[in-house]
Amino acid sequence: MRQLQEHSARPDIWQNPEEAQKILKEQSQIQNSLQCWYNLEKRSEDLDQLLQLAKQESDESLLPDIKSDLSRLEQELEQFRYQTLLSGEHDQRNAIVSIHPGAGGTESQDWAQMLLRMYLRWVERNSFRAQIVDQLPGEEAGIKSVTFEVTGDYAYGFLKGESGIHRLVRISPFDANKRRHTSFAAVFVLPEIDDSIDLHIDPVELRIDVFRSSGAGGQHVNVTDSAVRITHLPTGIVAQCQNERSQHRNKDTAMKVLRARIYEQRRKEQQEKRKTMEVPKKEIAWGNQIRSYVFQPYQLVKDHRTQLELGNVGAVMDGDITPFIEAYLKCKE
Repeated sequence: MRQLQEHSARPDIWQNPEEAQKILKEQSQIQNSLQCWYNLEKRSEDLDQLLQLAKQESDESLLPDIKSDLSRLEQELEQFRYQTLLSGEHDQRNAIVSIHPGAGGTESQDWAQMLLRMYLRWVERNSFRAQIVDQLPGEEAGIKSVTFEVTGDYAYGFLKGESGIHRLVRISPFDANKRRHTSFAAVFVLPEIDDSIDLHIDPVELRIDVFRSSGAGGQHVNVTDSAVRITHLPTGIVAQCQNERSQHRNKDTAMKVLRARIYEQRRKEQQEKRKTMEVPKKEIAWGNQIRSYVFQPYQLVKDHRTQLELGNVGAVMDGDITPFIEAYLKCKE
């Protein structure tokens, strides 16, 4: 709030429409949080008064309604509590999510695609928006890699805990002998970094290549060299986008992903001891997983950081991962 007051005291800030818009958005988010708290407080006071009235008049007919309203209030208060945990430096930003299969060929590539569907279903369930930035299909099934952007308030704050290695145990649909297989995939979640962050990238250090899209997307994608790959030469960091028919839009999106990845690397170099922004660089294999999804011989999804376990694997794979997200936020409180 103090930052907003400082910005308001600078008349020149409103001469920059983009920066002014960001300030107004931040102000709106703070006001919405305050208004939500005031509403919860007012409803709590109203319920307390109604309960006192029921006691004074010995009117038990009001008790079912009071109990029902109290239950809803408790649920909303718990939801608000989790929202207050999203106070990290970049929690309010959009998220850039990448999924990479581990060793194992088709098995791991199919698992990566299953994870992609899980996250896209979560996005849909929670009124966020997702856009595939780049996707490389597997040779037989699944995907070799995918990057997508999730937009909406606090998208990064909610998804940041998904960074890590995810392990799958199931009877393989690709094994004629129906044996049980273990597959791994790594998920990387970064905040979108816009121009409000001081991140200088020298244009001469960039190599920009254009090429024809090889992925799905219709004829308009595949007949022109609209896909864009940008390489940051000093670090070797690469980002590409082939989702749009416009080369210009693909370039803008690829640059957005590149900025996020470069920012992440620079933060890690400057703040080695801080773990809040680090993306795991462990081997995508046994012993490093943050979560296990077991389909056989029993059904269980277990988060190894919070110890939360859920038995309905089907619901989790259909996007019901909010309990894991909330448990992670709570353990970081």
